[in-house]
Amino acid sequence: MEAWQVALLAMSIYLFLAFALGLAAGRGRSLFSVSEYAVGDRGFSLFVMWFLMGGTIFSAFSFLGGPGWAYSKGAASLYILAYCTLGLLPWYIIGPKIAKLGRESNYITMGDFLGDRYNSKFLVVIIGIVALLAFIPYLTLQIKGMAYIFNVLTYGHISFWLGALIAFGIVVIYVATSGVRGAAWSDVFQAILMLLVAWVLGIYFVETLHGGLDNMFRKIAENDPNFLTIGKEGSALSSARYSSNIFVSMLGFLMWPHLFTKSYTTTERRIKLTVVAYPVFAIFLLPVLFIGFSAIGVVPPDALEHSGQVLPYLITHHLTNSGLLYGLVGAGALAAAMSSSDAITHGASVSFGRDICKVIFPNMKENTELWIMRGAVLGVGAIAYCIAIFGSDGLISLLLGAYGPIVQLAPAVYAGLFWKKASTVGIILGLIGGVLVTIYFQYLSSTSPYDLHPGLIGLVINLIIVAVISFAKEQEQAVIEHASKFVDD
Repeated sequence: MEAWQVALLAMSIYLFLAFALGLAAGRGRSLFSVSEYAVGDRGFSLFVMWFLMGGTIFSAFSFLGGPGWAYSKGAASLYILAYCTLGLLPWYIIGPKIAKLGRESNYITMGDFLGDRYNSKFLVVIIGIVALLAFIPYLTLQIKGMAYIFNVLTYGHISFWLGALIAFGIVVIYVATSGVRGAAWSDVFQAILMLLVAWVLGIYFVETLHGGLDNMFRKIAENDPNFLTIGKEGSALSSARYSSNIFVSMLGFLMWPHLFTKSYTTTERRIKLTVVAYPVFAIFLLPVLFIGFSAIGVVPPDALEHSGQVLPYLITHHLTNSGLLYGLVGAGALAAAMSSSDAITHGASVSFGRDICKVIFPNMKENTELWIMRGAVLGVGAIAYCIAIFGSDGLISLLLGAYGPIVQLAPAVYAGLFWKKASTVGIILGLIGGVLVTIYFQYLSSTSPYDLHPGLIGLVINLIIVAVISFAKEQEQAVIEHASKFVDD
């Protein structure tokens, strides 16, 4: 067998195991329970929670986009470590409160919580729409990653569209059948595999191509000192953009509905323990960046269509000719993409079924709601797949673009938990205004003020609208009393 055939066989075996585990996780569980499909009947252990939350950050953007940014932007890529380390810290404070409220009121989604807190079905629908708008580019990122892996590691024998279809098709099937439990247990297996592969590759490329970290960074500094700086003339990112990237990504981390709703899957104590243990996953991202730095001066820029292909290039040109090793590395990279795509696809389906369809048709039966969620897995997946195949945005650009709209949910969540006088009208108008401003500076304007992340500009407008309307509008006593259910005195 040729090397690419052995690699394909090894990756296929991995896909079969992930598929089997995803299906088995839901076996014997209720097929007609929204609670089981969406939040695993609120019974996940600490072991599963750590891998579930960690596997979500260690995605295609980490495995492919991370090395790509280190290779093309240098020190600017360190923002990934910063926000991954800090992103879950707020969960220590708000997570237990959300878990308690969810258990008492049977919440399934972020929309359930915010809709009840602000007594607005319209707000729930808006949240569902914003979530879907953010989920699609995030999911597109993962699908692109799967496609790159298959295409490059089989030397083009598996086309871009077919590789994405095979890997993502498996995700769609086990998510639609097993729900969050299938995603969670698949993530345990996938996280272990991808972490091992990442460290092996990081150490291997640094040692074989440069003889160690010290030599590698010395060569980079001698060739282009600005490459290892942030905010100075000649560096890839300004200090304003670098800092705002971290802030928006960190604040927006828990605002992703598929992460927010994990508060409903376990207990308050396990949430706190997960937060304490979580930063370890950021350590595992270090070798991913080392891979990108090791490619500098080794991989010719004109050899890549875009920087996200630097890891596959290193594997096929500077690893070995072993098809088995290619396959194992490919399996690790696929695991990174799939461990996030299953959670994202599941989150999008739950948001569509619960926050949009259930609100529009409140008398919908639970069984119907569940089947809509499963159908949404196919619908959202198909849209993201088409964008992945025909779109051209880079992996990190897709992720940063997705964080802009999603961080606009933060004022609603934090005000809902800590400010009784927050106005429903202010929250709704602030959310709409923040998203529109973000979209304008993200996609329609050539620049953003002071070179800040567009999501931060939108967040400032969002907060101003919420504050002005909330202070200007006198809240009725009944509204304040209702808010007391959510805000501790």
